[in-house]
Amino acid sequence: MKEFSSQKALSFTESVIRDMTRVCIRHKGVNLAQGFPDFAAPEEIKEAAVRAIREDYNQYAITWGTPNLRQAIVEKFARYNGVKMDPEKEVTVCCGATEGMIASLMAIVNPGEEVIVFEPFYENYGPDTILCGATPKYVTLHEPDWHFDEGALVKAFSNKTKAIVLNTPNNPTGKVFSREELQFIADLCQKWGVVPVTDEIYEHILYDGAKHVSIASLPGMREQSITINSISKTYSLTGWRIGYILAPAHLTASIRKIHDFLTVGAAHPLQEGAVAALRMRESYYDELAEEYRERRDFLLKTLEGTGFKVYRPKGAYYIMTDVAHFEFPDDVACSFHLVEKIGVATVPGSCFYSRPELGRTKVRFAFPKKMETLAMAAEKLKKFNPSKR
Repeated sequence: MKEFSSQKALSFTESVIRDMTRVCIRHKGVNLAQGFPDFAAPEEIKEAAVRAIREDYNQYAITWGTPNLRQAIVEKFARYNGVKMDPEKEVTVCCGATEGMIASLMAIVNPGEEVIVFEPFYENYGPDTILCGATPKYVTLHEPDWHFDEGALVKAFSNKTKAIVLNTPNNPTGKVFSREELQFIADLCQKWGVVPVTDEIYEHILYDGAKHVSIASLPGMREQSITINSISKTYSLTGWRIGYILAPAHLTASIRKIHDFLTVGAAHPLQEGAVAALRMRESYYDELAEEYRERRDFLLKTLEGTGFKVYRPKGAYYIMTDVAHFEFPDDVACSFHLVEKIGVATVPGSCFYSRPELGRTKVRFAFPKKMETLAMAAEKLKKFNPSKR
Protein backbone atom coordinates (compact mmCIF):
# COMPACT_ATOMS: atom_id res chain seq x y z
CA MET A 1 0.00 0.00 0.00
CA LYS A 2 1.23 3.51 -0.81
CA GLU A 3 2.69 5.39 2.17
CA PHE A 4 0.70 8.59 2.54
CA SER A 5 2.97 10.26 5.11
CA SER A 6 5.93 12.22 3.82
CA GLN A 7 9.47 11.07 4.49
CA LYS A 8 9.99 14.28 6.47
CA ALA A 9 7.06 13.51 8.78
CA LEU A 10 8.32 9.97 9.28
CA SER A 11 11.84 11.12 10.15
CA PHE A 12 10.99 12.52 13.61
CA THR A 13 8.53 11.91 16.43
CA GLU A 14 5.90 14.05 18.12
CA SER A 15 7.07 16.31 20.93
CA VAL A 16 8.06 14.20 23.93
CA ILE A 17 7.78 17.24 26.19
CA ARG A 18 4.18 17.95 25.28
CA ASP A 19 3.37 14.24 25.41
CA MET A 20 4.62 14.11 29.00
CA THR A 21 2.16 16.89 29.85
CA ARG A 22 -0.67 14.71 28.52
CA VAL A 23 0.60 11.77 30.58
CA CYS A 24 0.80 14.04 33.63
CA ILE A 25 -2.82 15.12 33.20
CA ARG A 26 -3.90 11.50 32.89
CA HIS A 27 -2.17 10.61 36.18
CA LYS A 28 -3.16 13.87 37.92
CA GLY A 29 0.48 14.60 38.65
CA VAL A 30 2.56 17.74 39.22
CA ASN A 31 3.84 18.94 35.86
CA LEU A 32 7.58 19.62 36.03
CA ALA A 33 7.90 18.51 32.41
CA GLN A 34 6.69 21.33 30.15
CA GLY A 35 8.16 24.78 30.62
CA PHE A 36 5.13 26.94 31.24
CA PRO A 37 4.29 28.91 34.41
CA ASP A 38 1.31 28.01 36.58
CA PHE A 39 1.16 31.55 37.99
CA ALA A 40 -0.39 34.72 36.59
CA ALA A 41 1.20 37.09 34.11
CA PRO A 42 1.57 40.76 35.14
CA GLU A 43 -1.80 42.51 35.32
CA GLU A 44 -0.76 45.56 33.30
CA ILE A 45 0.14 43.37 30.32
CA LYS A 46 -3.15 41.47 30.43
CA GLU A 47 -5.10 44.70 30.76
CA ALA A 48 -3.37 46.14 27.70
CA ALA A 49 -4.52 43.16 25.62
CA VAL A 50 -8.06 43.31 27.01
CA ARG A 51 -8.20 47.02 26.23
CA ALA A 52 -7.03 46.32 22.67
CA ILE A 53 -9.84 43.79 22.15
CA ARG A 54 -12.41 46.26 23.46
CA GLU A 55 -10.98 48.95 21.20
CA ASP A 56 -11.45 46.61 18.23
CA TYR A 57 -7.89 45.63 17.39
CA ASN A 58 -9.48 42.43 16.15
CA GLN A 59 -8.60 42.25 12.47
CA TYR A 60 -5.36 41.37 10.72
CA ALA A 61 -2.35 43.38 11.77
CA ILE A 62 0.43 44.14 9.32
CA THR A 63 1.86 40.73 8.45
CA TRP A 64 5.26 41.33 10.04
CA GLY A 65 3.88 43.08 13.13
CA THR A 66 2.25 46.29 14.26
CA PRO A 67 4.48 49.38 14.01
CA ASN A 68 4.28 50.14 17.73
CA LEU A 69 5.32 46.60 18.67
CA ARG A 70 8.24 46.62 16.27
CA GLN A 71 9.31 49.95 17.74
CA ALA A 72 9.11 48.55 21.28
CA ILE A 73 11.17 45.53 20.20
CA VAL A 74 14.03 47.57 18.76
CA GLU A 75 14.04 49.92 21.75
CA LYS A 76 14.41 47.01 24.16
CA PHE A 77 17.00 45.23 21.98
CA ALA A 78 19.13 48.36 21.86
CA ARG A 79 18.76 48.98 25.59
CA TYR A 80 19.44 45.44 26.82
CA ASN A 81 21.46 43.79 24.04
CA GLY A 82 23.31 46.83 22.75
CA VAL A 83 22.29 46.44 19.11
CA LYS A 84 20.36 49.04 17.10
CA MET A 85 17.89 47.72 14.52
CA ASP A 86 15.46 49.31 12.06
CA PRO A 87 11.83 48.59 13.05
CA GLU A 88 10.67 49.00 9.44
CA LYS A 89 13.14 46.66 7.73
CA GLU A 90 14.75 44.43 10.36
CA VAL A 91 11.99 43.09 12.64
CA THR A 92 9.40 40.37 12.03
CA VAL A 93 6.72 39.56 14.61
CA CYS A 94 5.73 35.91 14.46
CA CYS A 95 3.69 33.25 16.26
CA GLY A 96 6.11 32.49 19.05
CA ALA A 97 9.83 31.74 18.97
CA THR A 98 8.91 28.31 17.59
CA GLU A 99 7.68 29.84 14.34
CA GLY A 100 10.57 32.28 14.50
CA MET A 101 13.08 29.43 14.28
CA ILE A 102 11.45 27.49 11.45
CA ALA A 103 10.71 30.67 9.45
CA SER A 104 14.31 31.83 9.84
CA LEU A 105 15.83 28.51 8.82
CA MET A 106 13.48 28.09 5.86
CA ALA A 107 14.39 31.60 4.74
CA ILE A 108 18.13 30.96 4.56
CA VAL A 109 18.75 27.20 4.25
CA ASN A 110 18.60 25.20 1.02
CA PRO A 111 18.13 21.44 0.67
CA GLY A 112 21.48 19.69 0.88
CA GLU A 113 23.09 22.33 3.07
CA GLU A 114 24.05 21.74 6.70
CA VAL A 115 22.99 23.32 9.98
CA ILE A 116 25.09 22.94 13.14
CA VAL A 117 23.09 22.23 16.30
CA PHE A 118 24.51 21.92 19.81
CA GLU A 119 23.16 18.96 21.77
CA PRO A 120 21.41 18.47 24.10
CA PHE A 121 19.02 20.75 22.25
CA TYR A 122 15.44 21.96 22.53
CA GLU A 123 13.63 19.23 20.67
CA ASN A 124 12.32 21.42 17.81
CA TYR A 125 15.74 22.26 16.37
CA GLY A 126 16.48 18.89 14.75
CA PRO A 127 13.08 18.58 13.05
CA ASP A 128 13.27 22.23 11.95
CA THR A 129 16.49 21.46 10.10
CA ILE A 130 14.97 18.36 8.50
CA LEU A 131 11.88 20.30 7.41
CA CYS A 132 14.24 22.64 5.54
CA GLY A 133 15.68 19.69 3.65
CA ALA A 134 19.04 20.28 5.31
CA THR A 135 21.34 17.96 7.23
CA PRO A 136 21.85 18.66 10.94
CA LYS A 137 25.44 18.42 12.22
CA TYR A 138 25.46 17.90 15.98
CA VAL A 139 28.14 19.15 18.38
CA THR A 140 27.90 17.85 21.93
CA LEU A 141 27.84 20.00 25.07
CA HIS A 142 29.66 18.13 27.84
CA GLU A 143 28.53 18.04 31.45
CA PRO A 144 28.97 19.10 34.19
CA ASP A 145 29.50 22.65 32.83
CA TRP A 146 28.12 21.90 29.34
CA HIS A 147 31.22 23.11 27.48
CA PHE A 148 31.83 22.30 23.84
CA ASP A 149 35.03 20.89 22.41
CA GLU A 150 36.51 23.61 20.21
CA GLY A 151 38.10 21.06 17.89
CA ALA A 152 34.77 19.28 17.37
CA LEU A 153 33.08 22.57 16.52
CA VAL A 154 35.81 23.56 14.07
CA LYS A 155 35.43 20.17 12.38
CA ALA A 156 31.65 20.66 12.04
CA PHE A 157 32.07 23.75 9.82
CA SER A 158 32.53 23.31 6.07
CA ASN A 159 31.53 24.84 2.75
CA LYS A 160 28.16 23.10 3.16
CA THR A 161 27.40 24.83 6.47
CA LYS A 162 24.70 27.50 6.16
CA ALA A 163 23.67 28.15 9.76
CA ILE A 164 24.41 27.34 13.37
CA VAL A 165 21.59 27.23 15.93
CA LEU A 166 22.37 28.73 19.33
CA ASN A 167 20.18 28.79 22.43
CA THR A 168 21.46 30.90 25.30
CA PRO A 169 20.48 30.65 28.09
CA ASN A 170 20.03 27.06 27.07
CA ASN A 171 17.14 24.63 27.28
CA PRO A 172 17.56 21.94 28.62
CA THR A 173 20.93 22.46 30.32
CA GLY A 174 20.72 25.96 31.77
CA LYS A 175 24.06 26.79 30.13
CA VAL A 176 24.76 30.45 29.45
CA PHE A 177 27.27 30.80 26.61
CA SER A 178 30.11 33.10 27.63
CA ARG A 179 31.32 36.03 25.56
CA GLU A 180 34.51 34.08 24.84
CA GLU A 181 32.58 31.05 23.59
CA LEU A 182 30.36 33.24 21.42
CA GLN A 183 33.40 35.03 20.00
CA PHE A 184 34.91 31.67 19.06
CA ILE A 185 31.66 30.76 17.29
CA ALA A 186 31.46 34.19 15.66
CA ASP A 187 34.98 33.85 14.27
CA LEU A 188 34.05 30.55 12.64
CA CYS A 189 30.83 32.03 11.25
CA GLN A 190 32.77 34.89 9.69
CA LYS A 191 35.39 32.55 8.27
CA TRP A 192 32.83 30.24 6.62
CA GLY A 193 30.04 32.74 5.87
CA VAL A 194 27.62 31.04 8.29
CA VAL A 195 24.55 32.63 9.88
CA PRO A 196 24.11 32.15 13.64
CA VAL A 197 20.40 31.74 14.42
CA THR A 198 20.07 32.46 18.12
CA ASP A 199 17.13 31.63 20.38
CA GLU A 200 17.40 34.07 23.32
CA ILE A 201 13.99 33.45 24.88
CA TYR A 202 15.42 33.01 28.42
CA GLU A 203 17.69 36.09 28.26
CA HIS A 204 16.45 37.57 31.57
CA ILE A 205 16.46 34.36 33.61
CA LEU A 206 20.04 34.28 34.89
CA TYR A 207 21.76 33.15 38.10
CA ASP A 208 25.05 33.29 39.96
CA GLY A 209 26.29 36.40 38.18
CA ALA A 210 25.86 34.98 34.67
CA LYS A 211 25.61 37.58 31.91
CA HIS A 212 23.60 37.25 28.71
CA VAL A 213 25.39 38.20 25.49
CA SER A 214 23.79 38.35 22.05
CA ILE A 215 26.13 37.14 19.33
CA ALA A 216 24.72 39.94 17.14
CA SER A 217 26.40 42.43 19.49
CA LEU A 218 29.90 41.11 18.77
CA PRO A 219 32.12 42.95 16.27
CA GLY A 220 31.05 42.35 12.68
CA MET A 221 28.11 40.09 13.58
CA ARG A 222 25.12 42.42 13.36
CA GLU A 223 24.89 41.99 9.58
CA GLN A 224 25.26 38.22 9.79
CA SER A 225 23.04 37.19 12.72
CA ILE A 226 19.39 36.26 13.27
CA THR A 227 18.11 36.77 16.82
CA ILE A 228 14.87 35.14 17.91
CA ASN A 229 12.93 35.99 21.05
CA SER A 230 9.44 35.95 22.50
CA ILE A 231 7.34 37.32 25.33
CA SER A 232 6.50 33.76 26.45
CA LYS A 233 9.04 33.10 29.18
CA THR A 234 10.02 36.54 30.47
CA TYR A 235 6.43 37.67 30.97
CA SER A 236 4.74 34.29 31.69
CA LEU A 237 2.67 34.42 28.50
CA THR A 238 3.43 31.13 26.76
CA GLY A 239 -0.12 30.84 25.41
CA TRP A 240 -0.08 34.18 23.62
CA ARG A 241 2.36 32.97 20.93
CA ILE A 242 3.97 36.35 20.28
CA GLY A 243 7.56 36.03 19.14
CA TYR A 244 9.88 38.13 17.05
CA ILE A 245 12.91 37.92 14.78
CA LEU A 246 15.63 40.56 14.46
CA ALA A 247 17.88 40.31 11.42
CA PRO A 248 19.60 42.59 8.89
CA ALA A 249 17.33 43.81 6.10
CA HIS A 250 18.61 41.38 3.45
CA LEU A 251 17.74 38.42 5.69
CA THR A 252 14.52 39.93 7.02
CA ALA A 253 13.15 40.28 3.48
CA SER A 254 13.33 36.51 3.04
CA ILE A 255 12.12 35.76 6.57
CA ARG A 256 9.02 37.90 6.09
CA LYS A 257 8.04 36.02 2.94
CA ILE A 258 8.28 32.67 4.71
CA HIS A 259 6.46 33.99 7.78
CA ASP A 260 3.64 35.36 5.63
CA PHE A 261 2.87 31.99 4.09
CA LEU A 262 3.36 30.04 7.31
CA THR A 263 0.98 31.98 9.55
CA VAL A 264 0.09 35.36 7.92
CA GLY A 265 0.54 37.05 11.29
CA ALA A 266 0.32 36.94 15.06
CA ALA A 267 -2.82 37.86 17.02
CA HIS A 268 -3.41 41.62 16.74
CA PRO A 269 -4.73 42.43 20.25
CA LEU A 270 -2.01 40.33 21.85
CA GLN A 271 0.60 42.31 19.94
CA GLU A 272 -0.80 45.40 21.65
CA GLY A 273 -0.39 43.63 25.00
CA ALA A 274 3.17 42.72 24.05
CA VAL A 275 4.03 46.41 23.70
CA ALA A 276 3.16 46.86 27.38
CA ALA A 277 5.32 43.83 28.23
CA LEU A 278 8.41 45.12 26.45
CA ARG A 279 8.05 48.47 28.18
CA MET A 280 7.87 47.05 31.69
CA ARG A 281 9.85 48.83 34.40
CA GLU A 282 13.51 47.78 34.53
CA SER A 283 13.19 46.46 38.11
CA TYR A 284 10.80 43.78 36.82
CA TYR A 285 13.69 41.82 35.29
CA ASP A 286 15.74 41.77 38.49
CA GLU A 287 12.68 40.63 40.44
CA LEU A 288 12.00 37.92 37.86
CA ALA A 289 15.54 36.52 38.10
CA GLU A 290 15.45 36.55 41.90
CA GLU A 291 12.10 34.76 42.04
CA TYR A 292 13.38 32.07 39.67
CA ARG A 293 16.60 31.76 41.66
CA GLU A 294 14.51 30.94 44.73
CA ARG A 295 12.61 28.28 42.79
CA ARG A 296 15.82 26.87 41.32
CA ASP A 297 17.52 26.60 44.70
CA PHE A 298 14.48 24.95 46.27
CA LEU A 299 14.26 22.31 43.54
CA LEU A 300 18.03 21.74 43.51
CA LYS A 301 17.92 21.03 47.27
CA THR A 302 14.89 18.78 46.83
CA LEU A 303 16.45 16.74 44.04
CA GLU A 304 19.80 16.39 45.79
CA GLY A 305 17.99 15.28 48.94
CA THR A 306 16.13 12.67 46.91
CA GLY A 307 19.35 11.27 45.49
CA PHE A 308 19.46 12.80 42.02
CA LYS A 309 22.77 13.94 40.59
CA VAL A 310 22.05 17.53 39.51
CA TYR A 311 23.69 19.93 37.09
CA ARG A 312 23.34 23.45 38.48
CA PRO A 313 21.88 25.76 35.79
CA LYS A 314 23.20 29.28 35.23
CA GLY A 315 20.11 30.35 33.30
CA ALA A 316 16.63 29.39 32.04
CA TYR A 317 14.30 27.40 34.30
CA TYR A 318 15.29 23.75 33.92
CA ILE A 319 17.47 21.34 35.87
CA MET A 320 19.14 18.44 34.10
CA THR A 321 19.85 15.45 36.31
CA ASP A 322 21.69 12.16 35.97
CA VAL A 323 19.86 9.02 37.13
CA ALA A 324 22.36 6.32 36.14
CA HIS A 325 22.86 5.23 39.76
CA PHE A 326 19.13 4.52 40.16
CA GLU A 327 19.55 1.57 37.79
CA PHE A 328 16.42 2.09 35.72
CA PRO A 329 16.66 0.52 32.25
CA ASP A 330 16.78 4.02 30.77
CA ASP A 331 15.59 7.61 31.09
CA VAL A 332 12.14 6.79 29.70
CA ALA A 333 11.54 4.12 32.33
CA CYS A 334 12.65 6.52 35.06
CA SER A 335 10.42 9.33 33.77
CA PHE A 336 7.35 7.12 33.54
CA HIS A 337 8.00 5.72 37.01
CA LEU A 338 8.17 9.27 38.35
CA VAL A 339 4.86 10.33 36.81
CA GLU A 340 2.93 7.08 37.25
CA LYS A 341 4.12 6.02 40.71
CA ILE A 342 5.29 9.27 42.31
CA GLY A 343 3.05 11.81 40.58
CA VAL A 344 5.75 14.14 39.22
CA ALA A 345 6.12 14.59 35.46
CA THR A 346 9.59 15.10 33.96
CA VAL A 347 11.15 14.76 30.51
CA PRO A 348 13.44 11.88 29.53
CA GLY A 349 16.84 13.22 28.52
CA SER A 350 17.19 11.18 25.35
CA CYS A 351 14.70 13.41 23.50
CA PHE A 352 17.28 16.22 23.64
CA TYR A 353 19.95 14.27 21.73
CA SER A 354 20.39 13.10 18.14
CA ARG A 355 21.83 9.88 19.53
CA PRO A 356 19.39 8.80 22.27
CA GLU A 357 22.07 6.83 24.09
CA LEU A 358 23.71 10.12 25.12
CA GLY A 359 20.66 10.98 27.19
CA ARG A 360 19.71 7.54 28.48
CA THR A 361 20.74 8.43 32.03
CA LYS A 362 19.36 11.98 32.09
CA VAL A 363 16.03 13.46 33.16
CA ARG A 364 15.00 17.14 32.95
CA PHE A 365 12.89 18.99 35.54
CA ALA A 366 11.19 22.37 34.84
CA PHE A 367 10.56 24.83 37.66
CA PRO A 368 8.48 27.77 36.32
CA LYS A 369 5.89 27.02 39.00
CA LYS A 370 4.42 28.52 42.14
CA MET A 371 6.45 27.73 45.24
CA GLU A 372 3.47 25.77 46.57
CA THR A 373 3.51 23.66 43.39
CA LEU A 374 7.21 22.92 43.88
CA ALA A 375 6.54 22.13 47.55
CA MET A 376 3.84 19.67 46.44
CA ALA A 377 6.32 18.05 44.06
CA ALA A 378 8.88 17.87 46.87
CA GLU A 379 6.40 16.03 49.09
CA LYS A 380 5.70 13.54 46.33
CA LEU A 381 9.40 13.03 45.62
CA LYS A 382 9.92 11.97 49.23
CA LYS A 383 8.20 8.72 48.19
CA PHE A 384 10.75 8.11 45.45
CA ASN A 385 12.72 5.00 46.32
CA PRO A 386 14.07 3.49 43.10
CA SER A 387 15.43 0.43 44.92
CA LYS A 388 11.83 -0.55 45.78
CA ARG A 389 10.13 0.23 42.49
